[in-house]
Amino acid sequence: MKIMGILNVTPDSFADGGRHDTYEKAVARGLEMIAEGVDIIDIGGESTRPGADRVSARDEQARVLPVIEKLSQAGIPISIDTMRAETAVLAIEAGASIVNDVSGGIADDLMHESVAEMGCPYILMHWRSHSKDMNSLASYGDVVKEVIAEMQLQIDLALKSGIARNNLIIDPGLGFSKEAEHNWEILKRIDEFTDLGYPVLIGGSRKRFLGGSTPDEREEATIALTKSLLDKNVWAVRVHSVKPHKDLVLNHV
Repeated sequence: MKIMGILNVTPDSFADGGRHDTYEKAVARGLEMIAEGVDIIDIGGESTRPGADRVSARDEQARVLPVIEKLSQAGIPISIDTMRAETAVLAIEAGASIVNDVSGGIADDLMHESVAEMGCPYILMHWRSHSKDMNSLASYGDVVKEVIAEMQLQIDLALKSGIARNNLIIDPGLGFSKEAEHNWEILKRIDEFTDLGYPVLIGGSRKRFLGGSTPDEREEATIALTKSLLDKNVWAVRVHSVKPHKDLVLNHV
């Protein structure tokens, strides 16, 4: 299992907003992650927490591109967390090697085509709407079947656009248009996602469904979640704190 470290260069992300919102702070945190053994650093310049306002493409790019240029020099793979094709292209040019699109291509019609042209890995997440509306859309019969069906539509479009099958990674989107019981059901039946034949990324770090009144109080539950996934054929976990999760992987027999 790979450890993907979250680096939000934002003032308003739910768990770490403002902690790494300058170039200097973000680079320092990135270098710290590298020292802790991170496998991939996921850099984002726009919060996708429930209720978040969108930022302009210019602001998003100004936040992330200098950080990507610097940290990519360390030789660790960088993923760009963006819903915009333009930002994705500029980030890959700046040194990123993976596009992590929480909208799965829904937010920007040019995303799949752009990724196909670049020939890079693409993380496609289950998504129903932007942050302002996501909570109102958390309605399912069988959440696993419906999430897989909706993701399959985006997978088919991605493949049709020319993205190579072996460049696709999927993410069921814990917390995105999902209530706590939906998230737990997805985790309980995670094999139904891994059985699709694509690498699976899980991003549950410090999210509300884990309990606790603040994100920092959910760190122990996040570590427990990673531990529970070690034997589940999950490709990577996306987490805020790198070292305890990396230690779990290294010590797992």
